[in-house]
Amino acid sequence: MTLPIATQWYTSTKIDDDTTLILEPHVHVLEQANMFLVEGSERDMILDTGMGIVPLKPYLDTFRSNPDKDIICVSSHTHIDHIGCVHEFETRLVHPAEADEMASPSGLSSLYRDDIPASLLQTFLDAGYPPIDELLIDALPFAGYDPKSYVLRGAPATGLLNEGDVVDLGNHQYSVLHLPGHSPGGIGLFEASSGVLFGADAIYDGPLIYEGPGMSVPDYLKTFEKLKALDVSMVHGGHDPSFGSVRMHEIIAKYEAIWST
Repeated sequence: MTLPIATQWYTSTKIDDDTTLILEPHVHVLEQANMFLVEGSERDMILDTGMGIVPLKPYLDTFRSNPDKDIICVSSHTHIDHIGCVHEFETRLVHPAEADEMASPSGLSSLYRDDIPASLLQTFLDAGYPPIDELLIDALPFAGYDPKSYVLRGAPATGLLNEGDVVDLGNHQYSVLHLPGHSPGGIGLFEASSGVLFGADAIYDGPLIYEGPGMSVPDYLKTFEKLKALDVSMVHGGHDPSFGSVRMHEIIAKYEAIWST
């Protein structure tokens, strides 16, 4: 399979004064996770780190207002598309339920479709994701890149995030929400003063994945109850475009109805 060479691997889009969305456009939409850089007055935060095909931190430093400022890496959970570059950051935070997995990833760790378990691949297709060709990428990051050389390195956590903890960036204070269902240690971040919720893979405006290793519909339903109680103005999910409170409640109602049948 011959692939073109990407002119750039990452894209960045400013979504408010302090927040930038980073994407990997040449990764299949199934594994094309949203990464969010929030620049704070005291320190910055990167929420999730993509696939790890190309180094992320040097890219972030090209547009951070102060590349010398400390940066916290928060992993919303430990699936392949969220921890690929976690090893590049000195401060690495994750929920304790997934700390071992982040230190030594044991799930999907390949760019090849045939390395995805057949049952999991069928789950993705049943959820509505488009078919995957031979690879999870449609371009090479640079000439001579061998997709077989891909390694999901992971890294030990330097700190743990539990329900009610606060990620303090100075002018932004994010409360940690434990949001299991998609994964046992999935977390979100909520800023009460602005109503901004980083919902990660607990809620996004696309096909939610809730059947697979470590996933639980009963846990997801409890997570939805927690989300419904929040005074949300904007949701930045782990995939797909951001949305407001009305859409959040529509998504929740859709899946509650599906799971009740």
